[in-house]
Amino acid sequence: METMTGRQRIMTALRNQQPDRVPATPDISIMIPSRLTGRPFWEIEVNDNPSLTTAYINAVKFFGIDGWMFNGSLDFKLKSDVTSEKEVIWRDAEKWIVRHTLHTPDGDLTQTQVSPRDNPSTMTEKLIKNFKEDFKKIRHLYSGVVSYDASEYHRQKKLMGELGMICVYIAPPGFQNFVGLFDGNLEALTYAYYDMPDLFQELVELHERHELQRLEMALDAGVESILTGGSGSITMQSPALFRKLTLPTLKKITRRCRETGVLCGIHSCGKERYLVEACANETDLDYVNPLEIPPMGDCDLAELKQKFGHKLALMGNLHTTQVMLFGSVNDVRREALKAILAAGQNGGFVLSTGDQCGRDTPFENIFELVKVAKEFGTYPLDVDRIQAALQECDKTVKD
Repeated sequence: METMTGRQRIMTALRNQQPDRVPATPDISIMIPSRLTGRPFWEIEVNDNPSLTTAYINAVKFFGIDGWMFNGSLDFKLKSDVTSEKEVIWRDAEKWIVRHTLHTPDGDLTQTQVSPRDNPSTMTEKLIKNFKEDFKKIRHLYSGVVSYDASEYHRQKKLMGELGMICVYIAPPGFQNFVGLFDGNLEALTYAYYDMPDLFQELVELHERHELQRLEMALDAGVESILTGGSGSITMQSPALFRKLTLPTLKKITRRCRETGVLCGIHSCGKERYLVEACANETDLDYVNPLEIPPMGDCDLAELKQKFGHKLALMGNLHTTQVMLFGSVNDVRREALKAILAAGQNGGFVLSTGDQCGRDTPFENIFELVKVAKEFGTYPLDVDRIQAALQECDKTVKD
């Protein structure tokens, strides 16, 4: 019998403790919730009709998962007078194109969003066109956070209730978070780093100050969880750059969360093994996700549990394409059982997937992941029963 709510269960596990059972939390952050609405994706990502956070919470209810919402909302006011507007500059049956303009005291910055009918949006034009010339405008985006409005966060909390937890994202500096600023993407960002090191260092310092101010206001607002890191922390930059640009701020973020008793985790898809070890040994982090397997990542659940499970909770890591998208229900069942055996002993584990299940992931595969956690994840784990179920899965494959 389950004795915890979804929120209690996942937060207990992510504090590296033992809940009533293994939480079931596939990463369905954007595509699956948008698909469930039955509306064009631009309705969610451009018109907020419904908002992505509302769509996600509805998906939590639909699948019966233990909710883990990555994008809890706080509205921050900057010291500089920066305003924004958006305009749909093209629309047809297949896509919308939206121009976003930021008005700063030193001029405008623009970016362009292409929003297809049935896929997430892509920014095809980004804010920084010329790093040196645009920097006086960029400074205004990091001019200092002077106040916040938590009304939307509290609305989200009320809607989620006890179904799951809500994270507020605090982004440390690094290529993984700066790549979204530079027109020309990783190439333009890399040239800026090497060609204008002093200006780039100022961007790092401004960004850190900005995010630490946001963190203090989030803590003041009483948020229950902070998410940090960023997709590709070790994929878009080398371990050396991670240590130089990102890790110092991660230490500050996780220390403040530990001091205030607020749960703090990292999301970083792609390669993550190096990050896990660094965070376990050098930060006050509580948990890591999504711990992707090769070729998407470089993580092995059993090895990470053995080496770092005493310091960090683990959240992962069924393959989102091979298993969740293209695999059978039996494939999902087998891999979920293997993950529970690898990392579920004594708690500190959330059964999840790699980074975001694809749009066309069969719903029966998502339901099966939840079913396995409920059927075999009750503590204390019955290892013999799980192994017997694995043998049945293997027999089904052979037959």
